[in-house]
Amino acid sequence: QVQLVESGGGLVQSGGSLGLSCQVSARPGILYSMAWFRQTTEKEREFVAAINSNGRNTDYAESMEGRFTISRDNAKNTVYLQMNSLKPEDTAVYYCAAGPKTSDVKSARYTYWGQGTQVTVSS
Repeated sequence: QVQLVESGGGLVQSGGSLGLSCQVSARPGILYSMAWFRQTTEKEREFVAAINSNGRNTDYAESMEGRFTISRDNAKNTVYLQMNSLKPEDTAVYYCAAGPKTSDVKSARYTYWGQGTQVTVSS
């Protein structure tokens, strides 16, 4: 059983920055690939970024590359998403997800999900 709890969402102006955290509760010694997705009422769930179990391999959606950074601290069981140069179109509910260990983190089957945290970017 894996539990994920996101935090750090909020309201920010266009061009600003925001950092999200995802606290992971899982069986000790088991590391998962982790990812962030986002969703709005108008769009289907969208891949944002992913990171492999040891943090050495990351992948990003094209529109986020260079603006967003995913990282993890396995000692703290936490995954982070630093978002810079935010745009109004980044407004969404952001979800943290966990999946099996793999090098292809973008295509992994993410089966555990958090409840989401709202990010709103004002113009």
